[in-house]
Amino acid sequence: MEHTAASHRRPAASPPFGSDSSRNRLSLKLHAVEALLAFFAALVALRLAGDLAGRWREKRRPELAWWSAGLVSYALAAGALSWGAAAGWDDRVFRLYYLFGGLLTAALLGVGSLRKAGVKHAGMAGLLFAGLAVGLVIGVPLEPAVSGAGIPEAQEHLELAPLRIVAILANTVGTLALVGVALGSLRQQPLSNGLVLAGIAVAAAGSAVAGLGVAPTSFFIAGAALLLYAGFATASGARLTLSVLTDLTKGTRDGHGAEIT
Repeated sequence: MEHTAASHRRPAASPPFGSDSSRNRLSLKLHAVEALLAFFAALVALRLAGDLAGRWREKRRPELAWWSAGLVSYALAAGALSWGAAAGWDDRVFRLYYLFGGLLTAALLGVGSLRKAGVKHAGMAGLLFAGLAVGLVIGVPLEPAVSGAGIPEAQEHLELAPLRIVAILANTVGTLALVGVALGSLRQQPLSNGLVLAGIAVAAAGSAVAGLGVAPTSFFIAGAALLLYAGFATASGARLTLSVLTDLTKGTRDGHGAEIT
């Protein structure tokens, strides 16, 4: 009995786990998870910013408006992270991420703390700086063009002057204002200022681990936003509990927005 060539063929072996196709599928799944985590961090920061804005409408305390704006900026930076993880980084995404995460967040939060300390001209300085930051981010060229899936490093695409120097100064001054005001009133309001200092530490740690990827950075953004919000809210007289913070991150409490007294 003759055997045809087909009878001797072996079934095709499945590609090994370490093959290019398997690695590509795994990479796509990881990018999807990272995009979702960053989007969740953006929603958390935006939800908390909205609550501070509501408190500002009730009390008209200027620091609440600035702190809310700072958390909105933090949320937009996380949104840019999500966009970059989902669709890949380009010049547009990087400019948004650098504007809100690298230039505005710390500066706006610092203005809020200075207004709380009674520095009246801090608000005007904050508005002028925000305009300057937007103009610089739009006008400064990016060379080479931004691409890839990982969080880009600023020094690879931006000259030191002027944008990176402005970012360093903005983050330094904003952080010093936050820390200085918190330390100055630590005895009077130990809980609120302790939470603010913890939030600053978590945010700084998030910046330090940015090179590890979107996922760990997103966790730090969400954690820092929660701590900063808790500190700012208690500084304005709110009474916080763990259940209230949980409700705020969900956006609902018994079918309604979470209320803080």
